[in-house]
Amino acid sequence: MQSIDAVSLEEVARVVSGRLESEDMHASRRVTGVNTLDMATADQASFLSNSAYKHLLAQTRAAVVLMGEAERTPAPCPVIRVRDPHLAFALLQRLFHPDSPTQGQRHPSAAVDPSARIAADVDIGAQVAVAAGAVIGAGSRIDAGCVIGSGVHIGSGCHLHARVTVADGCVLGDRVVLQSGAVIGSDGFGFAWDGRQHLKIPQVGRVVIGDDVEIGANTCIDRGAIQDTVIEPGVKLDNLIQIGHNVRIGAFTVMASQVGISGSTVVGKGCQIGGQAGAAGHVEIGDGCRIAAQSGVIGNLAAKGTYAGFPAMPHREWLKISALLTRLPAIWEAVRHLGRPEAGEGKKNG
Repeated sequence: MQSIDAVSLEEVARVVSGRLESEDMHASRRVTGVNTLDMATADQASFLSNSAYKHLLAQTRAAVVLMGEAERTPAPCPVIRVRDPHLAFALLQRLFHPDSPTQGQRHPSAAVDPSARIAADVDIGAQVAVAAGAVIGAGSRIDAGCVIGSGVHIGSGCHLHARVTVADGCVLGDRVVLQSGAVIGSDGFGFAWDGRQHLKIPQVGRVVIGDDVEIGANTCIDRGAIQDTVIEPGVKLDNLIQIGHNVRIGAFTVMASQVGISGSTVVGKGCQIGGQAGAAGHVEIGDGCRIAAQSGVIGNLAAKGTYAGFPAMPHREWLKISALLTRLPAIWEAVRHLGRPEAGEGKKNG
């Protein structure tokens, strides 16, 4: 997509499916980008998606502000009313910063096996290694230092940032983004104790990733021991996440940084998992679950629940327990004196 230099407020409203609240004289005013309320200049758009930043609205120099329908804080500039200001910001940001088209460039230092099938417009960076039988679809971009194993299938419109590894036999759908250092298809953590040592169990499954998945920097997804590890379409994984072997992550689930999912666990569709949360192996997390940061899931969770704590429990229950923690010393002092005779009472009765 070609880069956009400037657009009118009228065009901004169209892009974000919003309604421009302004005199006609402002409709032709042009903006060249998007910025925060406090940093926006007179030729930039801004947005208010978090009420914590309302205090910045009065002093903003932005040309226009994207605001929710119900927000009534006055603004010193034209306003575009939208259903979701954060989504509107994303749409406008994508307008000004589109992905550049691939051109079929291949760096001379790239090592590509002759049997690999690569679409003509795929860009391949310096020191990329593509093994035998790999397939890379149209419009994909493979940045410097990536390693593509034998028999790997990469769909169209994918972007593998620098130093990504996709191990033998793994499958990526269309429009998959792998950030730098991600490792797809490393061996699962499978060993058997023979009485003297841990014997490695060959991991012969694959990792299969659906369309429109994004995987963060230095995130690792292990291949299955026998069956495949599966990441369904639309999943978004942050940096530094570990997904164990034979795990299935349901469509449109999102996970924040440092989440760990142990082997053979099933995470449902549309789940939201906070940073540093973990799940034990062989558990099932229902569709639409919300799991708070640093929670520990050691058993099955029902669909659409909100959970927190260790072990992960319904959020309301965890809030009650958390509130009691700071009162435990006082409660213990009260409890440990129950049933004790008053001072001097023992002597009197004796």
